[in-house]
Amino acid sequence: MSEAAKKDPMHGKTLKAMLTELVDKYGWEELAAKISINCFANDPSLSSSLKFLRKTPWARRKVEIAYMESIGMEPPPRKKPSPRPAAPREADRPKTNPWTGKPF
Repeated sequence: MSEAAKKDPMHGKTLKAMLTELVDKYGWEELAAKISINCFANDPSLSSSLKFLRKTPWARRKVEIAYMESIGMEPPPRKKPSPRPAAPREADRPKTNPWTGKPF
């Protein structure tokens, strides 16, 4: 095992293990209040929640962050989205007739 893996408490931790520990610690009701995911609030079960979380990366990320906080670990900083390219200004757009496609 590498040195980094030995220091990382999340190394080798499965989603099922994380969710089981969170449910044991908080229960489904408190977990649904803590993490706003519908599968925790409406007829929750471990298998249905795992099925949803494995298909939904944003929900899985929320569970991983909640788990890290529950064990006293600070979650990694959220990545900032890359800036969108600016739309061309009106002055930069060619003046064309939208129906014919020819310049005015």
